[in-house]
Amino acid sequence: MTINKEIFVDLHEKYQKVLKLLLEDSKYDPETEPYLSKYSAKQILIGMKANIENILRSQTPGTQDHLKFTAMLGSVYLYLGTVAIDTEELSLGEKHLEKCKEVICLSEDVPQMILIALNMYNQFGILWSKSDPEKSKFYLEVAEQLYKNFKNSGNIPVDIADLFEPNLATYHDNLAIINFEKLHTLTLYYLAQIFGVLKQTFKSAVYCHITLKRQLEMDDYEPIDWALNSATLSQFFMEKCGFKQARHHLAASLYILDKYKADLFSGTDQGEILDSKIEVFNHRSADVARCWVKYGIFLLNKSKERLLAHTEDIDENCKITSDLAKIELTDEAQVSIDDLQNLSFTSISVDKYENCISDQFALTIADAKRIFVNAQEWIGKAQEYYTLDTHASDYIEIVLDFTQLYLNLIFFEDNYDSQAKLHKRRIDLLETLSANINSQYYMHYSRQMWFELGRTYSDLLDIKAEKLKECNDRPKPQALNKINSLVDKSIKYYKQFIDSFKLDITNLEKIPDENEKPFLQAYFHVAALFGRYITLDKQFQLKHNEQQYAHYKYIADYCEKHLKAQELIPMELGICKDMVTLLPIKLLRLKQTVS
Repeated sequence: MTINKEIFVDLHEKYQKVLKLLLEDSKYDPETEPYLSKYSAKQILIGMKANIENILRSQTPGTQDHLKFTAMLGSVYLYLGTVAIDTEELSLGEKHLEKCKEVICLSEDVPQMILIALNMYNQFGILWSKSDPEKSKFYLEVAEQLYKNFKNSGNIPVDIADLFEPNLATYHDNLAIINFEKLHTLTLYYLAQIFGVLKQTFKSAVYCHITLKRQLEMDDYEPIDWALNSATLSQFFMEKCGFKQARHHLAASLYILDKYKADLFSGTDQGEILDSKIEVFNHRSADVARCWVKYGIFLLNKSKERLLAHTEDIDENCKITSDLAKIELTDEAQVSIDDLQNLSFTSISVDKYENCISDQFALTIADAKRIFVNAQEWIGKAQEYYTLDTHASDYIEIVLDFTQLYLNLIFFEDNYDSQAKLHKRRIDLLETLSANINSQYYMHYSRQMWFELGRTYSDLLDIKAEKLKECNDRPKPQALNKINSLVDKSIKYYKQFIDSFKLDITNLEKIPDENEKPFLQAYFHVAALFGRYITLDKQFQLKHNEQQYAHYKYIADYCEKHLKAQELIPMELGICKDMVTLLPIKLLRLKQTVS
């Protein structure tokens, strides 16, 4: 049966109206009726479905018209399913998608159906992503394989919009190919998210990279989002010791941001629009700067761990690498070496950004300082946006990162005086910050700072005590006073940390699980510090040793009452038990001397 052209015109007009409702009008729906436009589109689609099904009854299977109207019906069910999912009617969405699958199942790989099929499987992936991620992965992998098969066939897809064109000969091949490739990019993006949900982290990272790479090559990306996603992905790579890949993704992020900045200031935007875009640019540039800071911290820390693990045999037996393409893969990784060898963006040149910092492990203080200086510059750039007055929490975290940077650098420094200077810089940062924030409002951060200050003063005490041992001359009173002053300050900050919990120590009140280990460690450090005072005054010695005993006994008693705590501090608990046995003898002797 020959189809009247008016039928095509009517379907085309309705299809265009559906697109307008879904893509344009829905953005302006009132808050009281957020799905108004989508519900209107749904009603039009239901009418289109009835019309197309009626036409198909008069068509001979196997003809071009029958194929075209079958594809149109499949696309209508696809849109109905998508609208239902968007409006949170998931069971209805599944029903429509299953109907779409039923309509196109025998010919989903033909040019007229391929875009419908890829869309459909992607929607199935979205539908099941939260309730059944394995099922979601299955549908998305079907879409992935379907794309590959069609690509290899050499056929040219037909765009869904062209199915509704009144002129049967009108096909927009270029647009169809672009949409075909975009759909596959979406499939890969959804797979990256699902692999992440399923804890297949390496595979998720590989798919994230491929998605970013395709977006670059197709010039189909929003620059700020792309840069932030690339920088975020770098954090995964650095955590896996893939500093080559992490640096590359951070460099690519900078490349895109610089390109965007140039386009921004050479464009036509002015006034509030330009100001708004500059604000977003500055904000996200600061976020990327913070990712660079993390890169420096991780590289120094992993370098330190590598040296500690291979003190004597680093050249002969160390297999730790900073390039993921050279790691020894386990079955759990679920990726191949080929996957890891292709984690780069070949369509852009980022050498000038990469050359600013190494991707190799630091071996010497000179290596470490170069990494430190670069990360320090990024801290300055991050703090241009994140200030204490405007973004207090972010500013505090940046300062805490800065102190970690110093702590990692200290490991590479052999000179005691230089170590002491670096510790003092950490102390200056922490004490200045602590003095300028409301400890009650920022209690979580304040506790971190107090604990770090207690530890840093203790580290400084170790350096001063070691220098005192190496001195052949009789120690001067100033040196001894300095030792005692450092003990005072370390105890002061550890006690601030301990007292902030407001616990009933006498009754061995249970410490909250998330704070139990650091609380007990702080208590242990205070106990040890009371034994480090240097004084000839027996009265003072007695007082300090009594405090020491009380703190050791509290930990031993607490762990006896709360048995799981024993697993948190096994080494410290052993020392506590020994000291609870030994200190009473020392205290008895001191009391006899004093009396």
